[in-house]
Amino acid sequence: MTMTIDPVDLARALIAAPSVTPATGAVFDVLEAALAPLGFTVERFIDGIEPDGPVENLLAIRAGSGPIHFGFAGHLDVVPPGVGWTGDAFAPEIRGDLLYGRGAVDMKGSIAAFVAAAAATPADAGTVSLIITGDEEGPAIFGTRALMEHMDARGVKPDMIVVGEPTSVNRLGDMVKIGRRGSVNIWIDVPGTQGHVAYPHLADNPIPKLVRILAAIDTVTLDEGTAWFQPSNIEFTDLEVGNGATNVIPASARARLSIRFNDQQKGADLVAMVERIAQDVEPAAKVIGKISGEAFLTPPGALSSLVAEAIRAETGIEADMSTTGGTSDARFLHALCPVVEFGPTNATMHKLDEAVAVEDLHTLTAIYRGILDRAFR
Repeated sequence: MTMTIDPVDLARALIAAPSVTPATGAVFDVLEAALAPLGFTVERFIDGIEPDGPVENLLAIRAGSGPIHFGFAGHLDVVPPGVGWTGDAFAPEIRGDLLYGRGAVDMKGSIAAFVAAAAATPADAGTVSLIITGDEEGPAIFGTRALMEHMDARGVKPDMIVVGEPTSVNRLGDMVKIGRRGSVNIWIDVPGTQGHVAYPHLADNPIPKLVRILAAIDTVTLDEGTAWFQPSNIEFTDLEVGNGATNVIPASARARLSIRFNDQQKGADLVAMVERIAQDVEPAAKVIGKISGEAFLTPPGALSSLVAEAIRAETGIEADMSTTGGTSDARFLHALCPVVEFGPTNATMHKLDEAVAVEDLHTLTAIYRGILDRAFR
């Protein structure tokens, strides 16, 4: 037995429930209300404490008789709307061919399309799960990683996962993400001794040391890239001394850098490299690294092929398999099974007047339905 859900109506209902990260409450009520009549068992969890929580997460499972378990992952939280929208960011409105509202693209539209696709898929074809967090746009400490702990405790492990991030560029279906680079932020703190600039022998200026450290880091070439990944890159993102006096040598100097890295690198190794360089110049330098996620690659194979086939069947487009762009919760989920990302065009995500084409929501539903059909054959 199948049911019909209009993805546009569901997307509007989700958008109308404000859910700036970290999301809890009403927006999950909307999703649960859509899933329960379809035979999904819905579990909701509140994870974490301030400052990075609490976060609401949802795991919905509809067991089928087929051997394959297909997972769909996404997030209901959104970035703040900002000022300057033509209308109300949380009052969804169709103007012309577009549905406007925060989250229309990233990624309430994708979630609505997948629910509609699941509704149209026979319940006994195979097991379907939705792995939905309220904290992808935030620190992601108590989001998908916490969900994975809940899944592990329940013995839930999909055979394949599609993440509904907005991956398309110019047309729906033109790009699928099969991997992402890793990300690490690193802070360098160089101590000194404060003193009067007229008596430098009584002080120890940390700024020249920090400059030498950064110059040494700037000479590093991490790699030349791979067949699927662009080269890893190091970018300096902040310098801070905080010295308001013109005649004082400061007591410390700090810098921050960000490294986006491919699968030839590991986050911990990059932090250790920066620490070695810093302490070669100043043994007392302190280095702290925060790894947001490691690089991952799902090599072209069964999952990417069935996604590409479903896209081709509905659009006639040959999707480009890519690892470009930022990051997503696929950086965690790839530890469970093969993962790819596919969703709407990303031109308006995180922007004022975010909007998705109404026709694209229907086409995306058909593509997701085609992916399920092919997965369960």
